[in-house]
Amino acid sequence: MAVNNIPDRRIITRRFFLGIAIFFPLIVLAGFAKTYYLRGFLGGPAVPSMLVHLHGVVMTAWILLFVTQVWLISSRRIKLHQRLGMASIALAVLLVIVGILTAINAAKNGSNSAPPDIPPLSFLVVPVFDMLLFATFFGAAIYYRRQPANHKRLMLLTVLNFLPPAIGRLPFAVVAAAGPLAFFGVPDLLAIIFIAIDTWRHGKLNKVFALGALLMIISHPLRLIISGTDIWLRFAAWLTS
Repeated sequence: MAVNNIPDRRIITRRFFLGIAIFFPLIVLAGFAKTYYLRGFLGGPAVPSMLVHLHGVVMTAWILLFVTQVWLISSRRIKLHQRLGMASIALAVLLVIVGILTAINAAKNGSNSAPPDIPPLSFLVVPVFDMLLFATFFGAAIYYRRQPANHKRLMLLTVLNFLPPAIGRLPFAVVAAAGPLAFFGVPDLLAIIFIAIDTWRHGKLNKVFALGALLMIISHPLRLIISGTDIWLRFAAWLTS
């Protein structure tokens, strides 16, 4: 009976990741529509620098890569998926470098997208942690590339890790009112739901998935805790000097 269920599980898994591949770009587009993608139509602010524009281009390339990789798996083009995955390491490295440089530049020179009630040096902890966690999850996904069960769940965590900036920019009053509870809480809740469903469907907990999700969830309140500490502010001042 278990053997007969294997194809069904694979089909369900492919459909799930296809759903994520649709959901992720839509949330990013909705969040960054006014400030980047559709700013010319929605009257958003001009892109402040070429560095910010480069960050947008690199992030967009990563989103398109993720969608392409999910499509390749769904269409069973495994070899091409694997070759593109190894080639994507360069893009991942560029994403981390450009992301951190953009965050430092925003903390140093100001940014229209930064929360007005949070000091720039304190807020810098958020994007820095985003990049560090992405590097951790993606690096682990490459390490587990020959173990599909771990690999695809780690790639899912890279998506959840990048949701807060988009969620925080959604044009809904409830999101602005909720603050961190919304842009951190939604990805955390999704991670818990995904782990629960995954464990129920497979009859066991994927420890790599659970550990990665726990790391992401813990990082969210940890950022808020350390953002105002003297040690972080000194480090942030050094980064922006």
